[in-house]
Amino acid sequence: MAQQKSSGFSLVELTVAMAVFMVIGGAALALVKAHVPIFTSQQNQTGLNLSMRNAVAQMQIDVVNAGTGYYQGVNIPSWPIGITIVNSAPGTGCYNATTHTYGSTCFDTLNVIAMDTTTPPSNPSDIGSNCVSTTSSSLFVTPVGSTTLNQLANSFHTGDQLLLVKSDGSQMTTTILTSDGSVTGGKVKLAHNPTGTDGTNTTTQDPLALSNTADSNKLGVQFCTTDWVLKLAPITYSVDASDPTDPKLVRTQSGQTNVIAEQVIGFKVGASVWNGTTDNAYSFDASTYNHDWSLIRSIRVSMIGRTPADYSNTFRNTFDGGAYRIENESVVINPRNMSMND
Repeated sequence: MAQQKSSGFSLVELTVAMAVFMVIGGAALALVKAHVPIFTSQQNQTGLNLSMRNAVAQMQIDVVNAGTGYYQGVNIPSWPIGITIVNSAPGTGCYNATTHTYGSTCFDTLNVIAMDTTTPPSNPSDIGSNCVSTTSSSLFVTPVGSTTLNQLANSFHTGDQLLLVKSDGSQMTTTILTSDGSVTGGKVKLAHNPTGTDGTNTTTQDPLALSNTADSNKLGVQFCTTDWVLKLAPITYSVDASDPTDPKLVRTQSGQTNVIAEQVIGFKVGASVWNGTTDNAYSFDASTYNHDWSLIRSIRVSMIGRTPADYSNTFRNTFDGGAYRIENESVVINPRNMSMND
């Protein structure tokens, strides 16, 4: 009978096959290891892009409604102000090239003037006369509609910032309360820091820079029973650089601060102003238009964000030489009511 041969690999063949597979497997692992940082970098950059786009979208929603002039039945046809901008000082040494950190003076601040919708509007009416003067330290107001004196008084507290505005929007001023509202003589008494005779106030009493001398054509101190007293609840966009390794773009309103985007290393706000004949180019220095917010017709917001640093990687960006990638977002926003008076 013929002897049958058994099939299979010899020891030499098995050894060669294992060696080949080890070489291929090692190459595959090395390839995967090499691409993990690339994948992580792409993921970080995608997340940064989404974060900045969301931040810009939120700003567009807020800014586009700046200066609408409508507030709980108060329809002022020519709203005097909607936006104020605080630009960082040019040339400020706020960046540390050694640690790649940014300080608070690197960034601008954008204030969107908005009203507190929980506080009903009121009319100024002094004791014994029809008009009030903000140069005194007391302001008397009367409620409108179904609002009672007690309800109105309970809406005002120490530190609240008020906006007084003419019914036609021709004049305004602002001040901060020094005590809670109280009912006195059939009116609500509001104690406040008096304004100057030109309607201006100090920086501490007007942190939003609403009543600066550049707006002298819009400022006033006499407000009467047909005018309005409104409580401010501005929306402020600024960068919190208390942790210089992670500057955060934050949105603050009514004492609530929310982080909009992290690792923001650039936030600049420029304005295009209308001088009566033409729209001027965007300026990122408010002193060029003398801080006259009533001239603003549109703003340009430029943001720069970065991914987490990875100094194990040889990549260095050309913006500031850091071991991270950067993204830039720039958007032009037209506050709808601020462009209606052209």
